Amino acid sequence: MSEQENFNCEEQEDVTVTLTLDNDEVVECAVLTIYEAAGKKYIALLPLDENGESADGDVYLYRYIDTNPEDPQLENIEDDDEYEAAADAFDEWMDEQDFEDLDADE
Repeated sequence: MSEQENFNCEEQEDVTVTLTLDNDEVVECAVLTIYEAAGKKYIALLPLDENGESADGDVYLYRYIDTNPEDPQLENIEDDDEYEAAADAFDEWMDEQDFEDLDADE
């Protein structure tokens, strides 16, 4: 989906990434999490609309490479098995977030 990205961090709050998609569309995304699966790092991004709200509920998953902390890179996940592993790990993370939210409400 993207070959270009720009990280915008403000003291770890409201971390966003600006993606330029293959069709040259620019999409601002909130970083939901950076996580590991099968020995690799991945990033989950939530596209935002012009008001900073969730655009359509889709989540974008990319391989996350941070060999240079000043300039981390995102790569498309081309392999179906790798994508499935990354998506399963993200689903587990989401389930944990829901569980933690329930505990906080009690």
